[in-house]
Amino acid sequence: MNHQVDTRLDIPVPMRDGVTLSTDLYLPRAAGRFAAILARTPYSNDMEPLVSQARRLASQGYAVVLQDVRGRWDSRGEYYPFREGPDGFDTQEWIAAQPWSDGRIGMRGGSYVGAVQWQSAVHGSPHLRCIAPRAICTDYYTGLVYPGGAFQLNVMATWGMRTNARTGQSIEHHHWAELFRTLPVADLPRRGGRDLAFWRDWTDHPAYDAYWEEFNGETRWADIRVPAFNMGGWYDLYAPQAFSNFNGLRLHGGSPAARQSRLIVGPWPHALSAATRTGDVDFGPDSLVDLDGLERRWFDHWLRDIDTGLLAEPPIQLFIMGANVWRGEHEWPLARTCWQEWYLHSGGHANTVIGDGTLSPEAPADEPADRYIYDPEYPVPTRGGNNCCSPEVVPWGPQDQCCLEMRADVLCYTSAPLATDLEVTGPVRAVLFAATDGPDTDWTVKLVDVWPSGYAMNLCDGILRARYREGFATPRLLEPGQVYRFEIEVGVTGNVFRQGHRVRLEISSSNFPRFDRNLNTGGHPTQDSRLRQARQTIQHCRQWPSHVVLPVIPAG
Repeated sequence: MNHQVDTRLDIPVPMRDGVTLSTDLYLPRAAGRFAAILARTPYSNDMEPLVSQARRLASQGYAVVLQDVRGRWDSRGEYYPFREGPDGFDTQEWIAAQPWSDGRIGMRGGSYVGAVQWQSAVHGSPHLRCIAPRAICTDYYTGLVYPGGAFQLNVMATWGMRTNARTGQSIEHHHWAELFRTLPVADLPRRGGRDLAFWRDWTDHPAYDAYWEEFNGETRWADIRVPAFNMGGWYDLYAPQAFSNFNGLRLHGGSPAARQSRLIVGPWPHALSAATRTGDVDFGPDSLVDLDGLERRWFDHWLRDIDTGLLAEPPIQLFIMGANVWRGEHEWPLARTCWQEWYLHSGGHANTVIGDGTLSPEAPADEPADRYIYDPEYPVPTRGGNNCCSPEVVPWGPQDQCCLEMRADVLCYTSAPLATDLEVTGPVRAVLFAATDGPDTDWTVKLVDVWPSGYAMNLCDGILRARYREGFATPRLLEPGQVYRFEIEVGVTGNVFRQGHRVRLEISSSNFPRFDRNLNTGGHPTQDSRLRQARQTIQHCRQWPSHVVLPVIPAG
């Protein structure tokens, strides 16, 4: 039954400290009480498609609550990113006390609108029954601001400059190519004409410390007693976190309901299931999914006690690229994974794609090391990948890597053409035995599917700031020239390398402006402005067998 919808705008909902948050209601025009769906946003609660989605859900019998978060748009108070838990809890308590509410609440929304769900869930309102977060992390240090210990410059700059003060801010007038090169990094907002208190805090805390611990949701899975329907994309910047969030609740959630959480991951960038094409590649019509429809089944189950059949289906739905098919799975990593070590080889000249670097499951013999110079003045540019949130500034998704692979500071290790299909689905990890001639540097690793045409499709990539090799809370500078073991999380993927394709691993020391440049000095990562070249050495021999660990899924 579809209902007419009544709208009530700009209701001042009081928080525990007396600050009021602007809240819009979309209610079914019918007698009775209704389960509520809440979305809290910093992007204005009267923007599309939030409003049209609210009206649709209200016509289906839900009370829908859209709220501007503290300090944004029509809400009072001061805005500070990712400190949303208490306000979310207070809003849930307010909803439950309203005469149109039946006391059951779900939450929905993506990115920041997903973050507010996790942050309120740990506060344990008895009225919150489920959440449906899209494309977001819960550990904001490694998941957003400092992946691998490197500052995620592009996202933090473009998103941070747009999302400040009370309303939306234009970023189109900035000369981004110039602004990204600001040194020290801590000065970037000032150079762009902004004063961002949260930027100062982010850049003042380059290591994991009490600042980040305070709002790290990955330490509080047991406090979350509601189930989550997680949604993510292979080319979203939060791709790994979609799986860590799913596993966090499935394995450690604070109730049997929480351990019924679900996950879907498609071949999508941050804008999930918005188009069949991501970057260069069209994944076909089957790649699109009605996420709103899945979400409705989720809410009907947990808020209306309707058996929609969702919980009888496999808890994970993955789109496997290359084969371009959906597949249901039951755990992550997949239980049938064959973890294969593929080793780096060369005669000492793996520089560029026309060098002699190879990749194979055979362990190396005594082979000469590969060397290159990393100059932060001329970093390797970002080309596609897991970027956000301004593709007009830095494009996202699969992009041909061939132009980057002709740089002398990019080492390329490529397998022979595959005799049969090879499925790689899971987390990818690289182990590098490497040295540099300074006190600090970065290592970047990228997994690439090379088509018979030569098209080099990036699948996933990662970075490690060398000083954090022993942990993000314990930075240790390097002894110049000493070989260290570096373990790098390269990301997650689900891809079939087709027969005749080749597997390639790219290694370098920069991916700019996705990440800030390591200046190789050992100084404060975001407050130093000195630059020095670094002479890099990658070992691959019996003593130091550098390799990538591929999660290979057996055929059949």
